[in-house]
Amino acid sequence: MPTNRQDAWSQDEDILLAEVVLRHIREGGTQLQAFEEVGRQLSRTSAACGFRWNSYVRKQYKSAIELAKKQRKELKKNTHLEEVPIESQEKTTINDPAPEPVNHETRKLAFSYEELAAFIKELYNRADESNGKKEEIQAYEGKIQGLEKQIFYLAAENEKLAKEKNMIEEDYKALIEIMERARKMVVLQEEDRQQKVKFQMDRNGNLERIEK
Repeated sequence: MPTNRQDAWSQDEDILLAEVVLRHIREGGTQLQAFEEVGRQLSRTSAACGFRWNSYVRKQYKSAIELAKKQRKELKKNTHLEEVPIESQEKTTINDPAPEPVNHETRKLAFSYEELAAFIKELYNRADESNGKKEEIQAYEGKIQGLEKQIFYLAAENEKLAKEKNMIEEDYKALIEIMERARKMVVLQEEDRQQKVKFQMDRNGNLERIEK
């Protein structure tokens, strides 16, 4: 499978990312290993998983991260106690109070319940936030639909005005051509009339105009 997905993250993918990272924190692994594991499962790059964790998911699981870190410390402490040599255990005298037996299963279950409660709480908080965001999204979708209708009406009005503008421009050009033809006709008529006019002298010696 290619590991170059760039589509949006879903809620299930965010939960998977959180679960894997918390498990690695709890077991003493590194976040880079967690990002690589999630990347293989989701066909994404480890860099994309790391960016998603640091930019968004990590903020949603602050309390769960703290619990995972505490559990990691407890696991290290228990491992250290189990590795203590028998010789050092035999040094305990009769007067020393016997240490209480460590019930590892009880500790694991106690932390698991706390982590589970924190995880459920985080899910409820995220669900409440998601419901609020859904209402906001619905409100924005209503606004977007109203704007789309307004754009549709404005586009139709713009098309109508553009047609009227073209008609006015055509009428204006036709009027200019008519006026130009009329002007040329007047000039020609005037020139023709001037050519037909002649002058002659009457009996009293005055000039009078004679048209042909």
